[in-house]
Amino acid sequence: MELKRVVVTGLGAVTPLGNTVPDLWDSVVNGRSGASPITLFDASKLKVQFACEVKNFDPLQFIDRKEARKMDRFAQLSMVAADEAIADAAIDGGKVDLDRVGVVFGVGTGGLKSFEEEVIDYAAIRDTIGPRFNPFLIPKFVPDMAPGLISIKYGFRGPNFATAAACASSNHAIAEAFNQIRLHKADIMVVGGAEAAVTACGIGGFCAMHALSTRNDTPETASRPYSKSRDGFVLGEGSSVLVLEEYEHAVARGAKIYAEVAGCGLSADAFHMTAPDPEGRGAALVMRHALADAEMQVEDIDYINLHGTSTQLGDVAEMRAVKEVFGEWAYKMNLSATKSMTGHLLGGAGALEAVISVLALKNDIVPPTINFAEDDQDPEVDYNLNFTFNTAQKRPLRAVLSNTFGFGGHNAAVIFRKI
Repeated sequence: MELKRVVVTGLGAVTPLGNTVPDLWDSVVNGRSGASPITLFDASKLKVQFACEVKNFDPLQFIDRKEARKMDRFAQLSMVAADEAIADAAIDGGKVDLDRVGVVFGVGTGGLKSFEEEVIDYAAIRDTIGPRFNPFLIPKFVPDMAPGLISIKYGFRGPNFATAAACASSNHAIAEAFNQIRLHKADIMVVGGAEAAVTACGIGGFCAMHALSTRNDTPETASRPYSKSRDGFVLGEGSSVLVLEEYEHAVARGAKIYAEVAGCGLSADAFHMTAPDPEGRGAALVMRHALADAEMQVEDIDYINLHGTSTQLGDVAEMRAVKEVFGEWAYKMNLSATKSMTGHLLGGAGALEAVISVLALKNDIVPPTINFAEDDQDPEVDYNLNFTFNTAQKRPLRAVLSNTFGFGGHNAAVIFRKI
């Protein structure tokens, strides 16, 4: 069977750096940080009191009040990002076979806030009134509700499911959507990622693991990948969506094409629940798989959007993997860690970084890794590599690779190619 080509025909985003794709891209190119003190709940008693929240987001501007009450925040964010991507791709009401349009989302924690609130309410009444739960608790909590609600709104009857692979979830979703199209099972896939874990449970849980930066006084500088003083990631929230489409189908209907999805790779570290393999063996393997799937050589990649979370172990392990896979070419590419601006969206990270990678490719601009200072160099980091520190760089781009790695040792990489 001949594999179909897959292209990107729509983008959508609701993020800590802007609630539309143009606003996101403007912030990314200009190196803005999305980190600020937490407003979604009272974090005053927690060790970490800041995050990368989505700002100025009112779901009632986009979703009927009655329907919004049935959705957790992660699903609300997903619906709005999907609306932008679907409109961008002009498939809403277009001449497409809705039986062959699917939706797949990568989600790490699902409706964490809804679950947290319900447990607190239950604990308060269980000894007096007895168990009493919101009838929408389960629909609000389960991660697959985001793609489900999108398909219901638009009548998309193609493949519909969610992927859960911690922080690699939405790159897994992209890989699954990519394969649905190239294996002739769908014409269009709306694919994305979402997370809304900026809650007492989310912040408190990661605090207990010592995974988060504790720079409460200067949150905007807290995410500093590849700096010696990095002390953990900054938790983020949001949703990003791409419309993937079979190439000939897109051309036939005159769709705008951003880029081609060239290939995807998946692997496991098989090492530790939360720590990366220090030599980056799983990370190296996933990049090799992606290159092989795309039938590309290392010299074909001009930019890597690093997983780069600003943790001591993870940043160095990924750097070692890049050097192992790309050899001398690693010094001729650009690298950057956009989580320095967006924070870490967990299950939503891959989709957000995929949108950023596609925009980088389209505009021939490499986003920066912000918050680096020359006097903050880590002896474990090879600064002969071009990490695109602090300022975006204009450069002709032929192909971009985007990495995501998750707790449990899950690794996923996606390559986008100019078309």
